[in-house]
Amino acid sequence: MIERLAEIPSTNGALLARLGGGEHVQEGRWLVADRQSAGRGRAGRVWSDGFGNFMGSTVVHLRASNPLPQTLALVAGLAAHESVMALAPQLQDLRLKWPNDLLVGETKLAGILLERQGDAVVVGIGVNLVQSPDLSDRATASLAALGFTITRDAFAAELAARFRDAADRWHYGEWPLLRQQWLTRALPTGTLVSVKDRDHGVIMGAFAGIDDDGVALLRLADGAVRAIHAGDIDMVGSHASGD
Repeated sequence: MIERLAEIPSTNGALLARLGGGEHVQEGRWLVADRQSAGRGRAGRVWSDGFGNFMGSTVVHLRASNPLPQTLALVAGLAAHESVMALAPQLQDLRLKWPNDLLVGETKLAGILLERQGDAVVVGIGVNLVQSPDLSDRATASLAALGFTITRDAFAAELAARFRDAADRWHYGEWPLLRQQWLTRALPTGTLVSVKDRDHGVIMGAFAGIDDDGVALLRLADGAVRAIHAGDIDMVGSHASGD
């Protein structure tokens, strides 16, 4: 089910509030807004509320047998990638960037934000369907500017179906296969990237995929492989940045 609202501060915030108030929000239910007045991205960044873009959130309820919750960001990215390609099959160079971005070339098309409330994870997804923000620190893209006209409601229906399928598979033990599918749609291994690490500053190396827990791997110049549990990955020489 897709619940549509004209304007709301934040779809993620609204679902977190409902869960915090004791409401049971069913999996498969989406909250989609025409506009967000206080949308946000990862690390507190602003999430553009461009009218006509997709801005929506849903809930996944955690079970004891599930993989680590952090892997849901990759599952959501996979569903978003599949949804875009289903509706814009001629689009070239659409890639997933760990942990939560969808890029066209080196420009950001979509972002994902996960927030936890007890044993539930709210998954927020924003996709630039008709317009993209003009930002000084990263390049952005919209599907409309690339020549693809996709309505918000058509995208919402496609994404709801594909995310529900991916979440069901995640619940029932298919994370290893989902991980492989994510990797086939991600930046190629060997792509030179940099990571802003809280403890070590900027680290540069070659993207070496993700491990079984969805953690990014970086191969350093000396051949050592470092696990990246948090931080922003940038392609070297690019203004695209993780949100």
